[in-house]
Amino acid sequence: MNANTSRPEAAFVLLLMQSTFWIAAGISAFPFAIAGEVFMAILGAASLLLASFGCLLAIGLVRRWRRSRRWAIALEAVCLGGSILLLAVPVGSNHGLVSLLVNVALPLAVIWLLRGRKMRELFAR
Repeated sequence: MNANTSRPEAAFVLLLMQSTFWIAAGISAFPFAIAGEVFMAILGAASLLLASFGCLLAIGLVRRWRRSRRWAIALEAVCLGGSILLLAVPVGSNHGLVSLLVNVALPLAVIWLLRGRKMRELFAR
C-alpha cells in the first residue's frame, strides 16, 4: 500500500477551516447572550464544543487514528444533511455563494477526500 497520499492532510486543512467558521459563529453568539438572550450562550458554547471536536478529528486524520476517518465522514454527512435541509425549507436562511461553499461544498470535499478503499486501508493500521 502506497502511504504517500496527501488526502488526509487536505482533509485536515478543510476540517480546520470548518472549525474556524464554527469558532467564529460561537464567539459571535455571546454578545447576544450578554444582551439578554440566554439561549444564545448555550448555542455559542455548543458551537465552540463542535469546533473543538472538529479540531480533534483533524488532528486524528493527520496522525491516522483508526476511528477519526469514520467520525469525520459521519460529522460531514450530518453537516451536509443539515445544510441541504436548510436550503430546502424556506426558513430565511442564507442561500448565497459563500453559504453554498461553506455549508455544502466543504463537507462534500472532505467526504470525497476520505472515501475509498485506499483511505480505509491507510487508516486500518
